[in-house]
Amino acid sequence: MEKIIKTGICSYGMSGHIFHAPFIHVHPGFAFTAVVERSKHSAQQRYPDVKVYASVEEMLQDASLELVVVNTPNYTHYEYAKAALQAGKHVIVEKPFTVASAEGEELTALAKSKGLVLSVYHNRRFDSDFKIVRQVIQSGDLGDLLEAEIHYDRFKEELSYKKHKETSLPGTGCLYDLGSHLVDQALQLFGMPDAVWADIRIIRKESVVDDYFELVMYYDKLRVRLKSNYLVREPLPSYQFHGRKGSFIKTKADTQENMLLQGLMPGAPGWGEEGIHEWGLLHTEKDGKVIRQYLPSPKGNYLEYFDGVHKAIATGAPVPVQPADAVNVIRIIETAFASSKAGQVIPVKK
Repeated sequence: MEKIIKTGICSYGMSGHIFHAPFIHVHPGFAFTAVVERSKHSAQQRYPDVKVYASVEEMLQDASLELVVVNTPNYTHYEYAKAALQAGKHVIVEKPFTVASAEGEELTALAKSKGLVLSVYHNRRFDSDFKIVRQVIQSGDLGDLLEAEIHYDRFKEELSYKKHKETSLPGTGCLYDLGSHLVDQALQLFGMPDAVWADIRIIRKESVVDDYFELVMYYDKLRVRLKSNYLVREPLPSYQFHGRKGSFIKTKADTQENMLLQGLMPGAPGWGEEGIHEWGLLHTEKDGKVIRQYLPSPKGNYLEYFDGVHKAIATGAPVPVQPADAVNVIRIIETAFASSKAGQVIPVKK
């Protein structure tokens, strides 16, 4: 019989409601048994068996919990993840891991010292669009890569109703929020760069947090440009890769978030499938023949992440996202802020 891991979620906002609870609920190896909701009891309306706690501290006293999902505001990730580890719980931390890389390193060492599983929810590794991007890059069909560009754009002048995202606090702003996805994907594809240049700005009229960034990661012969802008009404393709043999162009088209927002559960018919109109364009040359074709993407599936966490806890297998990878994401973000402030290229500490 598969080990059932009793799991608690530290918040039932969009992250808990959309990105964690449904997967924990449908996965046969987890039981969603606890959640923190200070006023509403929304989780119980959908999951009647879940127990509601008034605070994270109170939930951590539940001896039956084995796994805790820390999905509170970014500046609290370090505090709550540390408290959960000290309480003897395995921990999933929502991205970004921590505000400072030193905090992430401390949590990694603490989890190791206690023999506990610690992983970070970089779920965009399991998007359909990134899966085909990874396949194309690894295939070598583009030849030596010279330029890569990854975008995560939006069009929204008004501020978010989530006040913690629009307040000038540590870890807020576009680079920590959306940028952590892009940085993680770039590091997965290409590893740590030699240096970083960045331009980080505030462009919305009422905003007090960064909502625009351009970040260039310097490798030997490759330049990787990461961009996000909250005022892009007509976005460019989200993925653009150019090598000595050819190019690959792809939209950001994973369907999982929209399906979850519609109230569907993971595994519903058509889960994670892209429409044919979203397929990526490969234009390259093989064996002296020019090829221009659209490639279907594998299905997106965040459940793969939870499968990996379950195996890590139950069998000691490696976690699907290593905390060291998530620390490197924060290290790049820190370097980017230093670059934007200084107006110069900054070497990356490795």
